[in-house]
Amino acid sequence: MQIRNMFQTDIEAVAQLEMECFSQPWSKQSLKESFEQSSYRFLVAEKRGQVIGYMGVMVVFDEADVTNVAVTSSYRHQGIGKALVSHMLNVCKQHGVTAMTLEVRESNKTAIRLYEKMGFASVGKRKNFYEKPAEDAVIMWNYSL
Repeated sequence: MQIRNMFQTDIEAVAQLEMECFSQPWSKQSLKESFEQSSYRFLVAEKRGQVIGYMGVMVVFDEADVTNVAVTSSYRHQGIGKALVSHMLNVCKQHGVTAMTLEVRESNKTAIRLYEKMGFASVGKRKNFYEKPAEDAVIMWNYSL
């Protein structure tokens, strides 16, 4: 498995991951538009030529906001999410980012534990942030970049 920068040719595969992993996925068009903006950074995890995971952030000044982290179901619990987050933290640090934030479903205890291991801390909640199903989001920050 390798982690690399996302290419425009990966957008179709990433859109498929979005549909598999999220109840309200980003459209291929939204991914394409974000990919074309300089404030976004995207990484993919690839194995044998297949995109099996991805992560995106939007960078504003010295802060990065995680847009999504997704790993295809057949490759979960193998450290791919951790590898994506770790690599993205390093990429952002190299580009002058000093803090990273994200929202995660309150029920996604696996992701919350991963983010905590990667230096993120819970700082609050966003009520009814998610739809389908409705759920609060845990707001997390990592200031140790």
